[in-house]
Amino acid sequence: MWLFVFFDLPTETKKDRRNASLFRKKLLQDGFSMMQFSVYTRHCASGESADVHEKRIKSMLPPLGKVSILRITDKQFGNIMNYWGNVKQDNIKTPTQLELF
Repeated sequence: MWLFVFFDLPTETKKDRRNASLFRKKLLQDGFSMMQFSVYTRHCASGESADVHEKRIKSMLPPLGKVSILRITDKQFGNIMNYWGNVKQDNIKTPTQLELF
C-alpha cells in the first residue's frame, strides 16, 4: 500500500514559508520521499501502518493551505508512468516485506 500526500501551502510571508518547510521536513522524517516538490510518497506494509501515518500527517498539518492524502495499492502504484522530459523513467520498486515466522 502507498500513501501520497499532495499539498499547496502558502508562501507569502516568512511564517508561511517556515510552516511549509517544517511540514516537508516532518514528512521526510516520517519516511516519505519527495516525488515532486508538493507530492510525497511512502510505502506502507499494511492498512494499519497507513492508518498510523495518516494520523501523523493530520497531527502535523500547517495552519493554512490545502493537504490531500491518497491511499493506493501496490498494483495501482505499479501502473504509474513517470517521465523526465520525453524520457520514460523506470517505476519505483516496491520495498520487500520482511516475514517473520
